[in-house]
Amino acid sequence: MSAPRLEIAQLTVRFGGLAAVDDASFAVAPGRVHGLIGPNGAGKTTLFNLVCGLVAPTSGAIRLDGQRIDALPSWGRAKLGLARTFQNIRMFNDMSVLETVMTGMHAGLGESLPAVLLRLPSFRKAERAALEKAWELIDFVGLADAARRRSGDLPYGDQRRLEIARALACGPRLLLLDEPAAGMNPSETHALEALLEKLKGRGVTMLLVEHDMHFVMRLCDEITVLNFGRKISQGAPSDVRSDPAVVEAYLGAKVARSLEAPQ
Repeated sequence: MSAPRLEIAQLTVRFGGLAAVDDASFAVAPGRVHGLIGPNGAGKTTLFNLVCGLVAPTSGAIRLDGQRIDALPSWGRAKLGLARTFQNIRMFNDMSVLETVMTGMHAGLGESLPAVLLRLPSFRKAERAALEKAWELIDFVGLADAARRRSGDLPYGDQRRLEIARALACGPRLLLLDEPAAGMNPSETHALEALLEKLKGRGVTMLLVEHDMHFVMRLCDEITVLNFGRKISQGAPSDVRSDPAVVEAYLGAKVARSLEAPQ
C-alpha cells in the first residue's frame, strides 16, 4: 500500500477553551477523492485552514507525502504542491479567464527578477510554456470558448470551473475543495461532478468538504466524518452512510435512506 499523500495526526486547535478540531487523525491516499463531512460547526473548514496554514495547530502534525508541513507558512505549503478552492469564489473579476488561470502559475515560473524585467530567453521560454499549460487547463474544464471573456461575467457554475483551473495551474499534489457545489443548480452540480471525475481519472488527489451528500457519496472513495471537532466515523461511502453514529449526528434516517437509492 502506498504512503499517504496527506496525513493528519492527532491534530488539535483550541480557540480559548473551545476545541474546534479535537485530536483528529486520518490519511488521504494518493489519487483518491477523500470526503470530509459533518454538521455545521463540526470543524471541517477549520481543519482545511489548518492544512493550508491559515490557522496554527495547538498540537498534532500535518504531513504532505511524509514531510511535516504544519510549521510552514501557507506560501511554503503551496510551493510543495498544496492548492485550494474556497466556498466563496475568490478571483480578480476584471481579468480574463486566461489571465486568471495564469495567476495560478506565479510560483512555478522560477525565474529571477532580472530575467523577468529584461525578458531574457529563459523567461520567454517559461512564459510560453505557462501560456500553453493555461490553454490546456481552460480546455480541460470546458471554458475554451470563454478564454478571452472577463472572469466576473461568467455564469456561477463556470466561475467554479475557472477557480478549479486556476488551482490546477500550479500542478498540485493535493487539491482541497471547500464546498465546490455550494449554490449550484442540479445541472451545474452534475457538470462539476463530471469534471472532478475527469480529474480523478488523471490521478489528482482531492480532499473535499461538501454538504450535498448525493454528490459526496457518488464521487468520494473514502469519507471522514467530524462532529464537534472529533472524528466519529471513517470508511467507504456505503459504510459511512449506514453508520448509526453518522445517521444520528448528521444525516438523519430520511437522508440516510435516500442515499441508498440509485441516483
